[in-house]
Amino acid sequence: MQQSKANQEYAKSTEVLIIGSGIAGLSIALKLAQKHKVIVLAKASLEEGSTSYAQGGIAGVLDPFDSIDAHIKDTKIAGAGLCDDKAVAVVATHAAETILELIEYGVNFTTEGANAKNFPYHLTKEGGHSHRRVIHVADHTGQSVADTLINQVKKHPNIELLPEHISIDLILNRKRNRCMGAYVLNKNEKQVYSITAPFTVLATGGASKAYLYTSNPDTSTGDGVAMAWRAGCRVANMEFNQFHPTCLFHPKDRSFLISEAVRGEGGILRLPDGTAFMQEYDPRADLAPRDIVARAIDQEMKKHGIDCVYLDITHKPAKFIKQHFPTIYQRCKEDGIDITKEQIPVVPAAHYTCGGVMTNLEGKTDLEGLYAIGETAYTGLHGANRLASNSLAEGLVFAKLAHQSIEKSFTALGEHEFNAKPWDTRGITDPKEKVLVSHDWDELRRVMWDYVGIVRTNKRLKRALKRIRNLQAEINEYYSQHTLSSDLLELRNLTMVAELMVLSAQKRKESRGLHYNLDYPKTFKAAKPTVLKPQPGKNPTSRYKS
Repeated sequence: MQQSKANQEYAKSTEVLIIGSGIAGLSIALKLAQKHKVIVLAKASLEEGSTSYAQGGIAGVLDPFDSIDAHIKDTKIAGAGLCDDKAVAVVATHAAETILELIEYGVNFTTEGANAKNFPYHLTKEGGHSHRRVIHVADHTGQSVADTLINQVKKHPNIELLPEHISIDLILNRKRNRCMGAYVLNKNEKQVYSITAPFTVLATGGASKAYLYTSNPDTSTGDGVAMAWRAGCRVANMEFNQFHPTCLFHPKDRSFLISEAVRGEGGILRLPDGTAFMQEYDPRADLAPRDIVARAIDQEMKKHGIDCVYLDITHKPAKFIKQHFPTIYQRCKEDGIDITKEQIPVVPAAHYTCGGVMTNLEGKTDLEGLYAIGETAYTGLHGANRLASNSLAEGLVFAKLAHQSIEKSFTALGEHEFNAKPWDTRGITDPKEKVLVSHDWDELRRVMWDYVGIVRTNKRLKRALKRIRNLQAEINEYYSQHTLSSDLLELRNLTMVAELMVLSAQKRKESRGLHYNLDYPKTFKAAKPTVLKPQPGKNPTSRYKS
Protein backbone atom coordinates (compact mmCIF):
# COMPACT_ATOMS: atom_id res chain seq x y z
CA MET A 1 0.00 0.00 0.00
CA GLN A 2 1.35 3.44 -0.97
CA GLN A 3 1.33 6.05 1.80
CA SER A 4 3.31 9.19 2.60
CA LYS A 5 5.71 8.91 5.52
CA ALA A 6 3.46 11.15 7.60
CA ASN A 7 0.60 8.69 7.24
CA GLN A 8 2.47 5.37 7.40
CA GLU A 9 2.11 5.27 11.17
CA TYR A 10 -1.67 5.31 10.82
CA ALA A 11 -2.05 2.79 8.01
CA LYS A 12 -2.10 -1.00 7.93
CA SER A 13 -2.75 -3.57 5.25
CA THR A 14 -3.69 -7.23 5.24
CA GLU A 15 -5.22 -9.84 2.96
CA VAL A 16 -8.55 -10.13 4.78
CA LEU A 17 -10.03 -7.66 7.26
CA ILE A 18 -12.70 -9.14 9.54
CA ILE A 19 -14.77 -6.65 11.50
CA GLY A 20 -16.28 -8.43 14.50
CA SER A 21 -15.12 -11.10 16.92
CA GLY A 22 -18.22 -13.22 17.48
CA ILE A 23 -18.85 -16.76 16.31
CA ALA A 24 -19.09 -15.77 12.64
CA GLY A 25 -16.01 -13.53 12.58
CA LEU A 26 -13.74 -15.88 14.53
CA SER A 27 -14.89 -18.95 12.59
CA ILE A 28 -14.08 -17.44 9.21
CA ALA A 29 -10.80 -16.02 10.56
CA LEU A 30 -9.59 -19.49 11.52
CA LYS A 31 -10.49 -20.87 8.11
CA LEU A 32 -8.93 -18.04 6.08
CA ALA A 33 -5.77 -17.95 8.21
CA GLN A 34 -4.79 -21.36 6.86
CA LYS A 35 -3.56 -19.54 3.74
CA HIS A 36 -3.84 -15.78 4.33
CA LYS A 37 -2.92 -12.95 6.65
CA VAL A 38 -5.99 -11.86 8.60
CA ILE A 39 -6.78 -8.92 10.88
CA VAL A 40 -9.73 -9.26 13.27
CA LEU A 41 -11.19 -6.09 14.78
CA ALA A 42 -13.15 -6.05 18.02
CA LYS A 43 -14.56 -2.72 19.13
CA ALA A 44 -14.37 -3.76 22.78
CA SER A 45 -12.55 -6.79 24.20
CA LEU A 46 -12.56 -9.96 22.11
CA GLU A 47 -14.91 -11.55 24.63
CA GLU A 48 -17.57 -8.81 24.64
CA GLY A 49 -20.10 -9.71 21.97
CA SER A 50 -23.52 -11.25 21.51
CA THR A 51 -22.08 -14.74 21.02
CA SER A 52 -20.90 -14.82 24.63
CA TYR A 53 -24.41 -13.89 25.77
CA ALA A 54 -26.10 -16.78 23.93
CA GLN A 55 -27.32 -19.31 26.49
CA GLY A 56 -29.47 -21.85 24.69
CA GLY A 57 -27.38 -23.58 22.05
CA ILE A 58 -26.93 -24.34 18.35
CA ALA A 59 -29.61 -25.98 16.21
CA GLY A 60 -28.56 -28.82 13.93
CA VAL A 61 -29.78 -32.25 12.87
CA LEU A 62 -27.64 -34.55 15.02
CA ASP A 63 -30.22 -37.14 16.06
CA PRO A 64 -30.85 -39.94 13.50
CA PHE A 65 -34.54 -39.76 14.36
CA ASP A 66 -34.57 -36.07 13.39
CA SER A 67 -34.31 -34.91 9.76
CA ILE A 68 -33.10 -31.98 7.69
CA ASP A 69 -36.60 -31.74 6.21
CA ALA A 70 -38.05 -31.33 9.71
CA HIS A 71 -35.53 -28.58 10.56
CA ILE A 72 -36.40 -26.85 7.31
CA LYS A 73 -40.12 -27.10 8.04
CA ASP A 74 -39.75 -25.74 11.59
CA THR A 75 -37.61 -22.82 10.38
CA LYS A 76 -40.11 -21.88 7.68
CA ILE A 77 -43.09 -22.10 10.05
CA ALA A 78 -41.35 -19.79 12.52
CA GLY A 79 -40.38 -17.47 9.65
CA ALA A 80 -44.09 -16.89 8.87
CA GLY A 81 -43.87 -17.59 5.15
CA LEU A 82 -41.00 -15.21 4.45
CA CYS A 83 -37.95 -17.49 4.58
CA ASP A 84 -35.80 -18.02 1.52
CA ASP A 85 -36.06 -21.71 0.68
CA LYS A 86 -32.44 -22.04 -0.50
CA ALA A 87 -31.01 -20.27 2.54
CA VAL A 88 -33.00 -22.47 4.91
CA ALA A 89 -31.92 -25.64 3.12
CA VAL A 90 -28.26 -24.58 3.15
CA VAL A 91 -28.20 -23.93 6.90
CA ALA A 92 -30.21 -27.01 7.84
CA THR A 93 -27.96 -29.16 5.63
CA HIS A 94 -24.60 -27.83 6.85
CA ALA A 95 -25.30 -26.97 10.50
CA ALA A 96 -24.32 -30.41 11.85
CA GLU A 97 -20.93 -30.49 10.15
CA THR A 98 -20.03 -27.03 11.48
CA ILE A 99 -21.03 -28.14 15.00
CA LEU A 100 -18.69 -31.11 14.65
CA GLU A 101 -15.92 -28.63 13.75
CA LEU A 102 -16.54 -26.86 17.07
CA ILE A 103 -16.19 -30.18 18.87
CA GLU A 104 -12.83 -30.65 17.10
CA TYR A 105 -11.77 -27.18 18.30
CA GLY A 106 -12.52 -28.33 21.84
CA VAL A 107 -15.99 -27.05 22.77
CA ASN A 108 -17.18 -29.23 25.66
CA PHE A 109 -20.84 -29.66 24.85
CA THR A 110 -23.00 -31.19 27.58
CA THR A 111 -22.97 -34.99 27.58
CA GLU A 112 -24.97 -35.77 30.71
CA GLY A 113 -28.47 -36.91 29.80
CA ALA A 114 -27.53 -37.64 26.17
CA ASN A 115 -30.75 -38.59 24.43
CA ALA A 116 -29.87 -39.26 20.78
CA LYS A 117 -28.92 -42.70 19.46
CA ASN A 118 -25.18 -43.02 18.79
CA PHE A 119 -24.60 -39.34 19.67
CA PRO A 120 -22.91 -38.69 23.04
CA TYR A 121 -24.22 -35.16 23.64
CA HIS A 122 -27.43 -33.91 25.22
CA LEU A 123 -29.88 -32.25 22.84
CA THR A 124 -32.58 -29.95 24.13
CA LYS A 125 -35.81 -28.78 22.51
CA GLU A 126 -36.75 -25.12 22.23
CA GLY A 127 -39.79 -23.14 21.10
CA GLY A 128 -40.81 -23.83 17.50
CA HIS A 129 -38.74 -27.03 17.16
CA SER A 130 -40.47 -30.35 16.53
CA HIS A 131 -37.45 -32.39 17.71
CA ARG A 132 -34.62 -32.18 20.19
CA ARG A 133 -31.87 -30.72 18.01
CA VAL A 134 -30.23 -27.97 20.09
CA ILE A 135 -26.74 -28.90 21.27
CA HIS A 136 -25.52 -26.86 24.21
CA VAL A 137 -23.00 -26.35 27.00
CA ALA A 138 -25.36 -26.26 30.00
CA ASP A 139 -26.87 -22.74 29.76
CA HIS A 140 -23.70 -20.91 28.70
CA THR A 141 -23.17 -22.21 25.17
CA GLY A 142 -22.17 -18.90 23.63
CA GLN A 143 -19.60 -18.19 26.30
CA SER A 144 -18.00 -21.62 25.91
CA VAL A 145 -17.94 -21.41 22.11
CA ALA A 146 -16.50 -17.89 22.19
CA ASP A 147 -13.81 -18.85 24.72
CA THR A 148 -12.76 -21.83 22.62
CA LEU A 149 -12.58 -19.84 19.36
CA ILE A 150 -10.70 -16.99 21.05
CA ASN A 151 -8.12 -19.46 22.37
CA GLN A 152 -7.69 -20.80 18.84
CA VAL A 153 -7.25 -17.41 17.13
CA LYS A 154 -4.87 -16.09 19.80
CA LYS A 155 -2.31 -18.75 18.99
CA HIS A 156 -2.61 -18.57 15.20
CA PRO A 157 0.42 -16.89 13.58
CA ASN A 158 -1.56 -15.54 10.61
CA ILE A 159 -4.17 -13.73 12.70
CA GLU A 160 -3.61 -10.24 14.12
CA LEU A 161 -6.14 -9.31 16.78
CA LEU A 162 -7.03 -5.64 17.34
CA PRO A 163 -9.38 -5.24 20.33
CA GLU A 164 -10.65 -1.78 21.30
CA HIS A 165 -10.83 -0.75 17.63
CA ILE A 166 -14.13 0.51 16.21
CA SER A 167 -14.74 0.85 12.48
CA ILE A 168 -15.85 4.21 11.13
CA ASP A 169 -16.59 3.62 7.45
CA LEU A 170 -15.58 1.40 4.58
CA ILE A 171 -12.81 2.40 2.16
CA LEU A 172 -14.24 2.42 -1.35
CA ASN A 173 -13.17 2.49 -4.98
CA ARG A 174 -16.32 3.83 -6.58
CA LYS A 175 -15.08 3.32 -10.15
CA ARG A 176 -14.62 -0.39 -9.50
CA ASN A 177 -17.57 -0.65 -7.08
CA ARG A 178 -15.17 -2.28 -4.64
CA CYS A 179 -14.56 -2.25 -0.91
CA MET A 180 -10.88 -1.94 -0.01
CA GLY A 181 -10.96 -2.09 3.79
CA ALA A 182 -12.07 0.32 6.49
CA TYR A 183 -11.17 3.40 8.48
CA VAL A 184 -10.80 2.45 12.12
CA LEU A 185 -10.59 4.35 15.41
CA ASN A 186 -8.11 3.02 17.96
CA LYS A 187 -10.07 3.76 21.12
CA ASN A 188 -7.03 3.73 23.40
CA GLU A 189 -4.79 5.95 21.25
CA LYS A 190 -7.76 7.98 19.92
CA GLN A 191 -6.19 7.79 16.47
CA VAL A 192 -7.79 6.96 13.12
CA TYR A 193 -6.12 4.24 11.02
CA SER A 194 -6.80 3.00 7.52
CA ILE A 195 -6.68 -0.76 7.12
CA THR A 196 -6.69 -1.82 3.49
CA ALA A 197 -7.48 -5.32 2.28
CA PRO A 198 -8.64 -7.04 -0.92
CA PHE A 199 -11.47 -8.61 1.10
CA THR A 200 -13.45 -7.29 4.05
CA VAL A 201 -15.95 -9.28 6.13
CA LEU A 202 -18.64 -7.59 8.20
CA ALA A 203 -19.46 -9.74 11.22
CA THR A 204 -20.52 -6.97 13.59
CA GLY A 205 -23.74 -8.48 14.95
CA GLY A 206 -27.14 -6.84 15.24
CA ALA A 207 -28.68 -3.56 16.34
CA SER A 208 -30.80 -4.35 19.40
CA LYS A 209 -29.15 -1.53 21.34
CA ALA A 210 -31.46 0.76 19.37
CA TYR A 211 -34.07 -0.20 21.98
CA LEU A 212 -34.29 0.92 25.58
CA TYR A 213 -34.51 -2.64 26.90
CA THR A 214 -32.40 -5.36 25.32
CA SER A 215 -30.82 -8.65 26.23
CA ASN A 216 -27.77 -7.78 24.14
CA PRO A 217 -24.42 -6.23 25.11
CA ASP A 218 -23.55 -2.59 24.47
CA THR A 219 -21.71 -3.60 21.28
CA SER A 220 -24.97 -4.36 19.38
CA THR A 221 -25.20 -1.00 17.64
CA GLY A 222 -25.71 -1.99 13.99
CA ASP A 223 -22.28 -0.82 12.85
CA GLY A 224 -21.97 -3.21 9.91
CA VAL A 225 -25.45 -2.46 8.56
CA ALA A 226 -24.89 1.30 8.82
CA MET A 227 -21.45 1.19 7.17
CA ALA A 228 -22.69 -1.03 4.34
CA TRP A 229 -25.72 1.22 3.75
CA ARG A 230 -23.54 4.34 3.61
CA ALA A 231 -21.30 2.51 1.14
CA GLY A 232 -24.25 1.77 -1.16
CA CYS A 233 -25.38 -1.75 -0.18
CA ARG A 234 -29.00 -2.78 -0.03
CA VAL A 235 -30.58 -3.91 3.23
CA ALA A 236 -33.65 -6.09 3.74
CA ASN A 237 -36.30 -6.96 6.34
CA MET A 238 -35.14 -4.40 8.90
CA GLU A 239 -38.68 -4.22 10.31
CA PHE A 240 -38.32 -7.68 11.85
CA ASN A 241 -36.70 -7.15 15.23
CA GLN A 242 -37.06 -10.11 17.51
CA PHE A 243 -38.01 -9.46 21.11
CA HIS A 244 -36.96 -12.33 23.32
CA PRO A 245 -39.99 -13.16 25.47
CA THR A 246 -38.12 -13.76 28.71
CA CYS A 247 -35.59 -11.23 29.94
CA LEU A 248 -35.13 -10.99 33.72
CA PHE A 249 -37.22 -8.19 35.23
CA HIS A 250 -35.19 -6.81 38.11
CA PRO A 251 -34.38 -3.19 39.02
CA LYS A 252 -30.63 -3.88 39.09
CA ASP A 253 -30.35 -6.52 36.38
CA ARG A 254 -32.52 -5.79 33.36
CA SER A 255 -30.42 -7.16 30.51
CA PHE A 256 -30.04 -10.76 31.62
CA LEU A 257 -31.63 -13.30 29.32
CA ILE A 258 -33.60 -16.27 30.64
CA SER A 259 -32.93 -18.90 28.02
CA GLU A 260 -35.56 -20.37 25.72
CA ALA A 261 -34.36 -23.73 27.02
CA VAL A 262 -36.09 -23.09 30.36
CA ARG A 263 -39.42 -23.31 28.56
CA GLY A 264 -38.00 -26.12 26.42
CA GLU A 265 -37.44 -28.15 29.58
CA GLY A 266 -40.91 -27.50 31.00
CA GLY A 267 -41.00 -23.88 32.18
CA ILE A 268 -44.49 -22.32 32.29
CA LEU A 269 -45.37 -18.65 31.88
CA ARG A 270 -47.82 -17.43 34.52
CA LEU A 271 -49.61 -14.27 35.63
CA PRO A 272 -48.94 -12.95 39.14
CA ASP A 273 -51.91 -14.99 40.44
CA GLY A 274 -50.36 -18.18 39.06
CA THR A 275 -52.59 -18.52 35.98
CA ALA A 276 -50.89 -20.06 32.94
CA PHE A 277 -51.92 -18.12 29.82
CA MET A 278 -49.98 -19.26 26.74
CA GLN A 279 -52.51 -21.97 25.82
CA GLU A 280 -54.97 -19.15 25.08
CA TYR A 281 -52.68 -17.82 22.33
CA ASP A 282 -51.27 -20.91 20.63
CA PRO A 283 -51.82 -24.68 20.81
CA ARG A 284 -48.05 -25.08 21.41
CA ALA A 285 -48.50 -22.97 24.56
CA ASP A 286 -45.13 -22.11 26.12
CA LEU A 287 -43.25 -23.72 23.22
CA ALA A 288 -44.72 -21.40 20.60
CA PRO A 289 -42.25 -19.34 18.50
CA ARG A 290 -40.81 -16.21 20.07
CA ASP A 291 -42.94 -13.65 18.20
CA ILE A 292 -46.15 -15.25 19.47
CA VAL A 293 -44.88 -15.58 23.04
CA ALA A 294 -43.53 -12.01 23.16
CA ARG A 295 -46.82 -10.54 21.88
CA ALA A 296 -48.81 -12.68 24.32
CA ILE A 297 -46.74 -11.43 27.26
CA ASP A 298 -47.01 -7.84 26.03
CA GLN A 299 -50.80 -8.17 25.72
CA GLU A 300 -51.19 -9.76 29.17
CA MET A 301 -49.08 -7.02 30.77
CA LYS A 302 -51.20 -4.31 29.14
CA LYS A 303 -54.49 -6.08 29.85
CA HIS A 304 -53.78 -6.55 33.55
CA GLY A 305 -51.65 -3.45 34.10
CA ILE A 306 -48.71 -5.48 35.39
CA ASP A 307 -44.99 -4.85 35.10
CA CYS A 308 -44.00 -8.41 34.27
CA VAL A 309 -45.12 -12.03 34.07
CA TYR A 310 -43.46 -15.04 35.71
CA LEU A 311 -41.61 -18.07 34.36
CA ASP A 312 -42.12 -21.10 36.58
CA ILE A 313 -39.72 -24.06 36.56
CA THR A 314 -40.17 -24.89 40.26
CA HIS A 315 -42.05 -28.13 39.48
CA LYS A 316 -38.76 -29.63 38.26
CA PRO A 317 -36.32 -31.17 40.77
CA ALA A 318 -33.80 -28.72 42.21
CA LYS A 319 -30.91 -30.93 41.05
CA PHE A 320 -32.23 -30.88 37.47
CA ILE A 321 -32.53 -27.08 37.48
CA LYS A 322 -29.03 -26.51 38.87
CA GLN A 323 -27.56 -29.01 36.44
CA HIS A 324 -29.25 -27.68 33.31
CA PHE A 325 -29.28 -23.97 34.15
CA PRO A 326 -26.30 -23.25 36.41
CA THR A 327 -25.68 -19.74 35.04
CA ILE A 328 -29.32 -18.69 35.30
CA TYR A 329 -29.61 -20.24 38.76
CA GLN A 330 -26.54 -18.41 40.06
CA ARG A 331 -27.38 -15.06 38.46
CA CYS A 332 -30.95 -15.08 39.78
CA LYS A 333 -29.72 -16.16 43.21
CA GLU A 334 -27.42 -13.12 43.27
CA ASP A 335 -30.57 -11.03 42.71
CA GLY A 336 -32.37 -12.78 45.58
CA ILE A 337 -34.40 -15.24 43.48
CA ASP A 338 -34.08 -18.99 44.07
CA ILE A 339 -35.48 -20.43 40.84
CA THR A 340 -35.80 -23.90 42.39
CA LYS A 341 -38.43 -22.45 44.74
CA GLU A 342 -39.53 -19.14 43.19
CA GLN A 343 -40.88 -18.04 39.84
CA ILE A 344 -38.69 -15.79 37.68
CA PRO A 345 -40.08 -12.31 36.83
CA VAL A 346 -39.66 -11.75 33.08
CA VAL A 347 -40.46 -9.22 30.33
CA PRO A 348 -39.76 -9.16 26.58
CA ALA A 349 -36.62 -7.32 25.44
CA ALA A 350 -35.06 -6.55 22.05
CA HIS A 351 -32.92 -9.53 21.17
CA TYR A 352 -32.17 -10.19 17.50
CA THR A 353 -32.10 -8.30 14.19
CA CYS A 354 -33.59 -10.61 11.57
CA GLY A 355 -32.86 -8.24 8.70
CA GLY A 356 -29.54 -6.83 7.61
CA VAL A 357 -27.15 -6.33 4.71
CA MET A 358 -28.36 -8.26 1.66
CA THR A 359 -26.07 -11.09 0.62
CA ASN A 360 -26.15 -14.10 -1.64
CA LEU A 361 -25.63 -17.62 -0.34
CA GLU A 362 -21.85 -17.06 -0.29
CA GLY A 363 -22.09 -13.99 1.94
CA LYS A 364 -21.35 -11.56 -0.92
CA THR A 365 -22.86 -8.06 -0.71
CA ASP A 366 -23.50 -5.53 -3.49
CA LEU A 367 -19.86 -4.35 -3.28
CA GLU A 368 -17.00 -6.36 -4.72
CA GLY A 369 -14.69 -7.54 -1.97
CA LEU A 370 -17.25 -7.03 0.80
CA TYR A 371 -18.91 -9.91 2.63
CA ALA A 372 -21.42 -9.92 5.49
CA ILE A 373 -22.11 -12.91 7.74
CA GLY A 374 -23.96 -13.63 10.96
CA GLU A 375 -26.54 -11.28 12.43
CA THR A 376 -25.23 -8.39 10.30
CA ALA A 377 -26.42 -10.12 7.15
CA TYR A 378 -29.79 -10.78 5.58
CA THR A 379 -29.56 -14.21 3.98
CA GLY A 380 -33.27 -15.00 3.97
CA LEU A 381 -32.89 -17.73 6.59
CA HIS A 382 -35.01 -16.19 9.34
CA GLY A 383 -37.84 -14.68 7.34
CA ALA A 384 -40.23 -12.75 9.58
CA ASN A 385 -39.06 -14.45 12.80
CA ARG A 386 -35.94 -16.39 13.80
CA LEU A 387 -36.35 -19.95 15.03
CA ALA A 388 -34.61 -20.43 18.38
CA SER A 389 -30.90 -21.37 18.20
CA ASN A 390 -30.69 -20.90 14.43
CA SER A 391 -28.53 -17.80 14.87
CA LEU A 392 -25.28 -19.48 15.92
CA ALA A 393 -25.87 -22.12 13.25
CA GLU A 394 -26.24 -19.41 10.61
CA GLY A 395 -23.00 -17.73 11.73
CA LEU A 396 -21.10 -21.00 11.47
CA VAL A 397 -22.54 -22.08 8.12
CA PHE A 398 -22.09 -18.75 6.35
CA ALA A 399 -18.57 -18.40 7.75
CA LYS A 400 -17.86 -21.67 5.96
CA LEU A 401 -19.53 -20.61 2.70
CA ALA A 402 -17.98 -17.13 2.67
CA HIS A 403 -14.54 -18.67 3.30
CA GLN A 404 -14.96 -20.90 0.24
CA SER A 405 -16.07 -17.91 -1.85
CA ILE A 406 -13.16 -15.71 -0.75
CA GLU A 407 -10.67 -18.47 -1.54
CA LYS A 408 -12.04 -18.68 -5.08
CA SER A 409 -11.99 -14.88 -5.40
CA PHE A 410 -8.33 -14.69 -4.36
CA THR A 411 -7.48 -16.89 -7.33
CA ALA A 412 -9.22 -14.51 -9.75
CA LEU A 413 -8.08 -11.28 -8.05
CA GLY A 414 -4.88 -10.59 -9.97
CA GLU A 415 -2.62 -7.63 -9.18
CA HIS A 416 -4.37 -4.60 -7.71
CA GLU A 417 -3.33 -1.74 -5.47
CA PHE A 418 -5.48 -1.01 -2.45
CA ASN A 419 -4.79 2.53 -1.32
CA ALA A 420 -6.68 4.70 1.16
CA LYS A 421 -7.05 8.46 1.18
CA PRO A 422 -5.74 10.06 4.40
CA TRP A 423 -8.23 10.80 7.15
CA ASP A 424 -9.15 14.47 7.21
CA THR A 425 -8.87 16.30 10.53
CA ARG A 426 -8.88 19.86 9.16
CA GLY A 427 -11.15 22.13 11.19
CA ILE A 428 -11.88 19.38 13.73
CA THR A 429 -11.91 20.30 17.43
CA ASP A 430 -12.40 18.44 20.70
CA PRO A 431 -16.00 18.78 21.94
CA LYS A 432 -16.44 21.17 24.84
CA GLU A 433 -19.27 19.05 26.20
CA LYS A 434 -20.64 15.57 25.49
CA VAL A 435 -24.20 16.04 26.62
CA LEU A 436 -25.54 15.92 23.04
CA VAL A 437 -24.24 12.38 22.59
CA SER A 438 -25.62 11.08 25.90
CA HIS A 439 -28.96 12.88 25.50
CA ASP A 440 -29.51 11.78 21.89
CA TRP A 441 -28.51 8.20 22.75
CA ASP A 442 -31.19 8.06 25.44
CA GLU A 443 -33.84 9.78 23.31
CA LEU A 444 -33.30 7.46 20.34
CA ARG A 445 -33.68 4.30 22.41
CA ARG A 446 -36.83 5.59 24.11
CA VAL A 447 -38.36 6.61 20.78
CA MET A 448 -37.69 3.16 19.35
CA TRP A 449 -39.09 1.39 22.42
CA ASP A 450 -42.27 3.49 22.53
CA TYR A 451 -43.03 3.73 18.80
CA VAL A 452 -41.29 0.85 17.01
CA GLY A 453 -41.73 -1.92 19.58
CA ILE A 454 -43.61 -5.20 19.70
CA VAL A 455 -46.88 -3.58 18.51
CA ARG A 456 -46.85 -0.65 16.07
CA THR A 457 -49.21 1.80 14.37
CA ASN A 458 -48.82 4.12 11.40
CA LYS A 459 -48.94 7.16 13.68
CA ARG A 460 -46.26 5.77 15.98
CA LEU A 461 -43.96 5.01 13.04
CA LYS A 462 -44.46 8.48 11.58
CA ARG A 463 -43.61 10.09 14.91
CA ALA A 464 -40.54 7.90 15.28
CA LEU A 465 -39.20 8.78 11.83
CA LYS A 466 -39.58 12.51 12.46
CA ARG A 467 -37.71 12.33 15.75
CA ILE A 468 -34.98 10.07 14.36
CA ARG A 469 -34.29 12.42 11.46
CA ASN A 470 -34.06 15.37 13.84
CA LEU A 471 -31.51 13.41 15.84
CA GLN A 472 -29.60 12.50 12.68
CA ALA A 473 -29.24 16.16 11.70
CA GLU A 474 -27.78 17.00 15.11
CA ILE A 475 -25.46 14.02 15.16
CA ASN A 476 -24.14 14.47 11.61
CA GLU A 477 -23.33 18.12 12.33
CA TYR A 478 -21.54 17.12 15.54
CA TYR A 479 -19.71 14.32 13.70
CA SER A 480 -18.40 16.69 11.01
CA GLN A 481 -16.98 19.17 13.53
CA HIS A 482 -15.50 17.17 16.41
CA THR A 483 -12.94 14.50 17.17
CA LEU A 484 -14.32 11.01 17.14
CA SER A 485 -15.26 8.79 20.06
CA SER A 486 -16.71 5.31 20.28
CA ASP A 487 -19.99 6.65 21.70
CA LEU A 488 -20.37 9.13 18.84
CA LEU A 489 -19.70 6.51 16.17
CA GLU A 490 -22.14 4.05 17.72
CA LEU A 491 -24.82 6.73 18.02
CA ARG A 492 -24.30 7.72 14.38
CA ASN A 493 -24.75 4.10 13.34
CA LEU A 494 -27.74 3.47 15.59
CA THR A 495 -29.69 6.45 14.26
CA MET A 496 -29.00 5.27 10.71
CA VAL A 497 -30.18 1.73 11.46
CA ALA A 498 -33.19 3.00 13.41
CA GLU A 499 -34.27 4.98 10.35
CA LEU A 500 -33.95 1.84 8.21
CA MET A 501 -36.08 -0.09 10.69
CA VAL A 502 -38.84 2.51 10.55
CA LEU A 503 -38.72 2.87 6.75
CA SER A 504 -38.97 -0.89 6.38
CA ALA A 505 -41.88 -1.05 8.86
CA GLN A 506 -43.72 1.66 6.92
CA LYS A 507 -43.32 -0.26 3.66
CA ARG A 508 -44.95 -3.40 5.04
CA LYS A 509 -48.74 -2.97 4.85
CA GLU A 510 -49.56 -6.15 6.74
CA SER A 511 -48.78 -7.89 10.02
CA ARG A 512 -46.41 -10.83 9.79
CA GLY A 513 -44.09 -12.53 12.26
CA LEU A 514 -42.25 -9.99 14.38
CA HIS A 515 -43.90 -7.01 12.68
CA TYR A 516 -47.39 -6.34 14.05
CA ASN A 517 -49.16 -3.14 12.97
CA LEU A 518 -52.60 -2.44 14.47
CA ASP A 519 -53.53 -0.50 11.31
CA TYR A 520 -52.76 -3.55 9.11
CA PRO A 521 -53.66 -6.57 11.29
CA LYS A 522 -54.16 -8.99 8.38
CA THR A 523 -51.47 -11.09 6.73
CA PHE A 524 -51.13 -11.22 2.94
CA LYS A 525 -51.32 -14.62 1.24
CA ALA A 526 -48.12 -13.93 -0.71
CA ALA A 527 -45.03 -12.76 1.12
CA LYS A 528 -41.95 -10.94 -0.10
CA PRO A 529 -39.00 -9.32 1.70
CA THR A 530 -38.77 -5.58 2.27
CA VAL A 531 -35.76 -4.30 0.35
CA LEU A 532 -34.30 -0.80 0.73
CA LYS A 533 -31.74 0.57 -1.72
CA PRO A 534 -29.56 3.62 -0.95
CA GLN A 535 -29.90 6.68 -3.16
CA PRO A 536 -26.54 8.02 -4.38
CA GLY A 537 -25.56 11.23 -2.63
CA LYS A 538 -28.18 10.89 0.12
CA ASN A 539 -25.93 9.43 2.81
CA PRO A 540 -23.35 11.27 4.94
CA THR A 541 -19.82 10.77 3.59
CA SER A 542 -16.69 9.86 5.47
CA ARG A 543 -14.17 12.46 6.58
CA TYR A 544 -11.29 11.60 4.29
CA LYS A 545 -9.38 14.00 2.06
CA SER A 546 -10.61 14.20 -1.51
